Amino acid sequence: MARAAPRPSPTTPADQAAGRLLGAIEDRLGEALERGRRTLVSATLEVESLDPGAVAFASRLASDRWFCWEQPDRERFAIAGIGSAWKIVSRGRDRFADAEAACAEMSRARVATEPEDLPPGAGAIWAAGFAFAPHGGSAPRWSSFPPALVMMPELALARVGGSSYLTLAAVVSPGGSADEISERLRARLASLRHDPMPLLDPDPTRGTTIRSARPPGSYEAGIARATERIREGTLEKVVLAREVVVESPSAHDPAALYGALRDLFPSCFCFCFGTPEAAFVGASPELLVRRSGAVAATAALAGSTRRSADPAVDDHLGEQLMRSAKDRHEHEIVARRIERVLRPHAVWVEAASEPELVRVANIQHLATPIHAQLTEPRSALELAGLLHPTPAVGGEPREAASTAIPELEEMDRGWYAGALGWMDTAEDGELCVGLRSALLRDREAHLYAGGGIVAESDPAAELAETEVKLQALLPLIAG
Repeated sequence: MARAAPRPSPTTPADQAAGRLLGAIEDRLGEALERGRRTLVSATLEVESLDPGAVAFASRLASDRWFCWEQPDRERFAIAGIGSAWKIVSRGRDRFADAEAACAEMSRARVATEPEDLPPGAGAIWAAGFAFAPHGGSAPRWSSFPPALVMMPELALARVGGSSYLTLAAVVSPGGSADEISERLRARLASLRHDPMPLLDPDPTRGTTIRSARPPGSYEAGIARATERIREGTLEKVVLAREVVVESPSAHDPAALYGALRDLFPSCFCFCFGTPEAAFVGASPELLVRRSGAVAATAALAGSTRRSADPAVDDHLGEQLMRSAKDRHEHEIVARRIERVLRPHAVWVEAASEPELVRVANIQHLATPIHAQLTEPRSALELAGLLHPTPAVGGEPREAASTAIPELEEMDRGWYAGALGWMDTAEDGELCVGLRSALLRDREAHLYAGGGIVAESDPAAELAETEVKLQALLPLIAG
């Protein structure tokens, strides 16, 4: 999956700043060592324009973890990180709280050199990924993706509001060597490249095979069992997903897939979290939470239908979705829960009175934006832990749905439908729900899609909805 980076390019955008950046962090290493305790050290400089994702993919080493995040329609906002200066791993029901506490402790002890008034996302950041379930990711294919993984990239890149930033980070431990840290960071800077993103292989005759991990009829049977439980009153809603496996004669390329996704889905949260063994990549339409100071923003996203190339038909499909009693019921469950969870932590919670249509390349959804003014500071990770999983990917009631999902799905979701994103050292950040996603592991790609099941759900129609959702990535991966 991962590959060693080629020889460095002589025209890397950060070349002129590299010496100043290394000098800035070296100036702080001695101060950190004198503290006699573990200390995070970082340095940030504004640099000439760069493409964070392209730099990260071109510069990563075979042994690196890496992270890319982009929403092109938001003034080309993009961040990326390679290497790991510090890593936090947790599991169980408290995994969000554990990760948040560890990040806060490390951020409080930070020694930094950086421009004043850095925008959110620039500077030292935490890249975060959480499995859907407290102990999710136990299947072998998810072996390098624990239930909670939060890392401080050794090198972070950001493009925010037309400006670009480069950040080096290191963790200094008592008795550590400033020279060893400097040499490692020097090598990291020397490896930077800014090659264009690779293109997907367009060859349709390469011998790719596609199979459903679970027979479609079995998935429909699971939906039928779910609707029975809903009619009995043990559930109000439950989301059931399925898995499709694409096997190629050669290794899948996460860089090419990520590049295609950000071109095709510029309004979505395009992400890639990579390890030496695999990469989890996708383009999610669903924001779990964004924290900006005292304001939290999220959205209820539930209820879906297909798109059409004919504008009149496309509008008709959207109008049908807006009028669908089944989809409006499913959507209301999600919005109601999000408001209920946020209200005890907010001065006010404001939700749109009516859902709106959100259209992406192949599908359209019902969405209700929701904002809250927080009563006290809560980090992006803490807010994500409060909200996850929303009924858009879990169900209602929460505990009953969490018990039913693995039984009815018969699979390990891993990071699919989990929470992914970033948080800066001011605790601002954003996390999306890991939808429209695939796990790439050498020649195999595991794709996931699901739908919300309510009393009115029809198994055949729900299966067809997953096929529509799979079309976001399947044509790109299968060729």
